[in-house]
Amino acid sequence: MSGAFLSGMIAAASLTIAAFFWRFWQRTRDRLFLYFCTAFVLMMMERIMRTLLNLDNEMAPLVYAVRLASYLVIIAGIIDKNRRLR
Repeated sequence: MSGAFLSGMIAAASLTIAAFFWRFWQRTRDRLFLYFCTAFVLMMMERIMRTLLNLDNEMAPLVYAVRLASYLVIIAGIIDKNRRLR
């Protein structure tokens, strides 16, 4: 398998997961699902950007920044959920 094909599969999976979280958010209006949806859209964009720019290094600053942003969105969602429970 080529690297571009695998990145495309991961991007498609990330978009599918984001769609599920979007649907869960529409049903429940729980913001945690919206945070997760946003994070997976960012992960999808990171994979697409990595493929289009032909970046093989996972530690390239642009790739790393987008991935870091997606993880920070998840952490922010967890913190937001825990603060609302109190």
